[in-house]
Amino acid sequence: MGRVFREYLSGRCVYACSSCNAHLATEEALVSKAFQGRLGRAYLFNEVVNVMCGPAEEKMLMTGLHSIRDVHCAHCRAYLGWKYEMAYESEQKYKIGKVILEKEHTIKENNWSVAAVF
Repeated sequence: MGRVFREYLSGRCVYACSSCNAHLATEEALVSKAFQGRLGRAYLFNEVVNVMCGPAEEKMLMTGLHSIRDVHCAHCRAYLGWKYEMAYESEQKYKIGKVILEKEHTIKENNWSVAAVF
């Protein structure tokens, strides 16, 4: 097995793994902060990096039956949330392919640019 490649993101705000600080998503990929995870608040993202997905499982969530995959950090293997593979109710289909990251397992890094003073 080879070395794990980490992708580094740039932007005003980057969400990272709270265990190892591996970058996961940018604020631009954030769809909603109004989700509930297993441990509290969770965020819905269009795309994430540096993650691995487990096998698909059908689960009854608060919004109905979904097929989901657990999402783990590719670097430290910490649990982060889940990815929606399938939504069986028509009003939930917008979630397909998107990823939930639980707030409890992520940190928010703000990239401050330093302006030169003359």
